[in-house]
Amino acid sequence: MTDLGKVDRDFFDQRIYPHLGASREDVTLGPQHGVDFGVVEVGGEAVVLASDPLSLVPNLGFEKAAWFAVHVALSDAAVSGIPPSHLAVTFTLPPEMTDDEFGTVWETFDREATNLGVSIVTGHTARYGGCQYPWVGGATALAVGDPDDVVRPDGAKPGDRVVVTKGPGVEVAGFLVTLFEEAIDLPESTIETAKERFWDMSPVRDALTASAAGPVTAMHDATEGGLQGALVELARAGEVRLDVDSGAVPFLPGVRESCEFFDIDPWTATSEGTLLLTVDSSGVEDVLSALDAEDIPAAEIGEVTDGDGVFIDGEAVEHPEVDPSWEVFEEYAEKVGLE
Repeated sequence: MTDLGKVDRDFFDQRIYPHLGASREDVTLGPQHGVDFGVVEVGGEAVVLASDPLSLVPNLGFEKAAWFAVHVALSDAAVSGIPPSHLAVTFTLPPEMTDDEFGTVWETFDREATNLGVSIVTGHTARYGGCQYPWVGGATALAVGDPDDVVRPDGAKPGDRVVVTKGPGVEVAGFLVTLFEEAIDLPESTIETAKERFWDMSPVRDALTASAAGPVTAMHDATEGGLQGALVELARAGEVRLDVDSGAVPFLPGVRESCEFFDIDPWTATSEGTLLLTVDSSGVEDVLSALDAEDIPAAEIGEVTDGDGVFIDGEAVEHPEVDPSWEVFEEYAEKVGLE
């Protein structure tokens, strides 16, 4: 197991995958390393489920922190192509959190869920000794729809095109720069530009827009391990090869400068908000046009071929395994006295 971040593939395959409880025929997609969601069929409908920890970083301000938390909770269900419909939320709150602070968090959850047509159906909320920020609970999102509309993570096939929204490193700019602004030695204009990336840190609209527009065959959000990790995981899931042109990959304003300041490779850093997808060649223009109409930057960056692995500019790349963002977060949290 890695010291920080998600467990690696070997740990998952050896310790988790063999032990999944009872085998049931209604589970049509079960746990796989690097796969965002599972699927159960109930009464002829697909029920997509995705679970994630909840984090709240008070230094962001509780409204921003809650916005980020609810979009993270919904994103893994959204990459199924089925709109998230239900949410279960558990809060295990530190004793120092005030009623007013939690009120701001809950009002934000309610607002964002309402805007996305999501009903919050159950949960658990309590303060407990020993709990501390940022990890304050967990959430499970559900999306209910036609099984034929599910975009499976293993659906990429030779001939498909590879598309990415927003490009790598979005979270480095939007999250780390916002959080550690006082410790960052960059021009003020660059800092302000980077901080604007905060509101790009959700792939929910990206996924739902793309899947409604054209024949999307697979989707994966580029969280831990970044875009490079997401490419490897998507190629593994589909047992295909991905050939990527780095020059075609978009970078949002402020990202390169932020990554250079923190000495982070943008390709391997967690990038919540960045969506990787494969699209049947017949529908690429429709998908790109739909994303553009929603002001979501996107580009075609490569193709799916027979074989295995990921090749960027002809060079084979591996999963980074350890995300560099964790070490930077710890370093700068200490510098600014973030608890």
